[in-house]
Amino acid sequence: MIELAQVVMGLRAELNRALADGADEELRFGVGPIELEVTVAVTREVSAGGKVKIWVVEANGTGKLGDVTTQRIKLTLDPKLTATGRRPEISGAAEPNER
Repeated sequence: MIELAQVVMGLRAELNRALADGADEELRFGVGPIELEVTVAVTREVSAGGKVKIWVVEANGTGKLGDVTTQRIKLTLDPKLTATGRRPEISGAAEPNER
């Protein structure tokens, strides 16, 4: 299992990479709302702070969760550029050398 924050961070990194790779491309695609559906397990640490963590269950999970109950959640993310507040645009090339 991985933390939900890591999944969102990885998605942000991939979108940033696509944005950078497409900076000089003529053909660009606007990025609209992104729907991310995951199966999660919620755990709670019994300590003075009492943290709650949301873990994304990997697709190849083999029942190692024991008594933890899982739930499916859907997040709708609407990416915006910090500088302009507008939606980003990425290029049509999957790899920088695909020109």
